[in-house]
Amino acid sequence: MSSRDEDDGRTGPQPRPFVLLVEDDDGDAVLVTELLSDAQVDVDLHRARSVAEAAAELERGTVDCLVVDLGLPDAVGLTAIEQLRRSSRRHAVPPALVVLTGHSGVDQGVDAVAAGADDYLVKGETGPDLLGRSLRYALQRRSSEAQQRALYRSEVRAAETARLERALLPRPLVADEAVSVMVGYLPGGEGLLGGDFFDTVQMSDGTVLSVIGDVAGHGPDEAALGATLRTAWRTLVLTGTPPQDVLGHLERVLVTERTGPEIFVTLCQVAVAADRSWVDVYLAGHLAPMLLTGEVGAVRCADIVPESRGRALGVPVPGEWRAHRVALTGPFAVLTYTDGLVEAELAGHGEAPGRARGRATPRLGVPGLRTLVQDELDSGGFVGVVERVLRRVRRLHGGPLVDDAAMLVVGWTGYDDVVGERSSTLADSAEWARS
Repeated sequence: MSSRDEDDGRTGPQPRPFVLLVEDDDGDAVLVTELLSDAQVDVDLHRARSVAEAAAELERGTVDCLVVDLGLPDAVGLTAIEQLRRSSRRHAVPPALVVLTGHSGVDQGVDAVAAGADDYLVKGETGPDLLGRSLRYALQRRSSEAQQRALYRSEVRAAETARLERALLPRPLVADEAVSVMVGYLPGGEGLLGGDFFDTVQMSDGTVLSVIGDVAGHGPDEAALGATLRTAWRTLVLTGTPPQDVLGHLERVLVTERTGPEIFVTLCQVAVAADRSWVDVYLAGHLAPMLLTGEVGAVRCADIVPESRGRALGVPVPGEWRAHRVALTGPFAVLTYTDGLVEAELAGHGEAPGRARGRATPRLGVPGLRTLVQDELDSGGFVGVVERVLRRVRRLHGGPLVDDAAMLVVGWTGYDDVVGERSSTLADSAEWARS
């Protein structure tokens, strides 16, 4: 096996380095082969007789190291190095390059190193130990470069992820201290961000608007689109757009920014009246929220059953988004969430809350989530309920969820002098691996 067999993350013996000897002279090629054998360098050695053959080999697969004669039929001197370096550009990490020269002087070898070679050897003056040491050092330098590039990509990816997380998970803009805002986000498998987004903003008249949405799919493109829509939604609210007009304007942003016509967004918008006597619920193909009511120690969770459901944003069918009004008195909170929570699988965890018996592929479902929320309210109270629910869903699933999931709870304490709960939970893979 050669190193052109791409690393697929499997454990086991590492493939031998693929070394390509570029040498037109049969005698010199045999000599190099014998020297490598005497040096006991464990490599997968192949041969090309010209720069053109070597370039074709580079196109076919990964080459870890090139051993190049500077006197080839189609390239002489440094030209061979330049051409092979150009042919290696498609490789994530260019192969190591060791030059063979027939000149005993150092000038040509030094020039070769300056042109990009890792080392140079003089024919007739090179023994097994020198050749073996040169190849080992060149291959080690290539391995170190690959590790550095992988580390850099990881750091860049982490920075981009953090930037998207900041855009997706903003700080709520709510001045009324009696309003509670609790948010939580669980990235999907492998920690990849998805298109879930949410936000809460208090308007100038005291109305508190909240939104939770889900871009179809998950990955960096969906995350970026979710961040764009979250920013657009906040801008619309801050500029005084009436709640009933926000979704139409947001759909125009979606149609402009999405990568294809098949991309759509489900969304739930909740408007809490300035006098806290009612909430309006707008649904765009999204799951209906739940309503939490009652005093501390006796909070009850129930489904909000809307009179109508609007279409998802970006779906080219007629339809509009009408508010479903719920009249309220005393303390309350509206719990919104994305479908990643209710799609959590429960196989191997017994009879979880709300789970129907006999299902082939049991999932938490809306009834299960409602029962789970009620259990957490009864056992731990209102404070911190979002984080506790997310942790419990993750435990029932047995690890990271397949899809990302978000939860947003917005409510009113019932008294202007009672401060509401504010919390934000982002499930970090290192911390939550222990949960």
